[in-house]
Amino acid sequence: MNKNKPHGYEGYLIVIEGTDGSGRSSQVNLLSQYIKDKCYGCVVSPWKTSRLISGVINEAKERNLLNTTTYSLLYAADYTDRLENEIIPALKAGFVVLMDRYIYTAYVRDSVRGHDIEWVKNLYSFAPKPDLVFYLNVPEDILIKRLIAKNGALDYFEAGRDIGLSTDIYSSFEIYQKRCLKEYKKLIKEYGFIELDGTKSQEVIHEEIKSHVQKLLNCD
Repeated sequence: MNKNKPHGYEGYLIVIEGTDGSGRSSQVNLLSQYIKDKCYGCVVSPWKTSRLISGVINEAKERNLLNTTTYSLLYAADYTDRLENEIIPALKAGFVVLMDRYIYTAYVRDSVRGHDIEWVKNLYSFAPKPDLVFYLNVPEDILIKRLIAKNGALDYFEAGRDIGLSTDIYSSFEIYQKRCLKEYKKLIKEYGFIELDGTKSQEVIHEEIKSHVQKLLNCD
């Protein structure tokens, strides 16, 4: 164990947070390549990718079987499986673990769906503390344009339709995303996120992220 690290392991835990359409995954890919180019081992762990649990979540979503508590617990199970089998082993081995979303996504989504935030935090109380957390901030009006341009439609759950915010999916998306952004603002201050303007170009955002990572890894 390394007592100088917030999580106690030899490796580095770096998180990129943001809603769908924020450009988060693109930044994860760029940063992963940069880290590998600097000869560091890098493991990327996206949200909801457990081989054991992710299929169950997808099936439940397709069949509309998720109530708010089941939603929370299944995503927590997915994270726990990845933590034990991917994240902690990589951190122990000295790798950089790059998270495409982290427990803060659960804090936001679960609280917006009606759960007490302290209940959600307790659910993830075993989670290692990251070395760096970046948050890509993008207004909801730009998010909706990006997602429609990318997917041709809005996702049922990303629009909050499962919690009955509005019968109109566009109105529901706007309400849901505004609530998510409000919760993220609380977390920025509480957990010291590095907030970045997600409306800037992909290259500019990457350079901003890279400058912080360079300092962390002591590389140029």
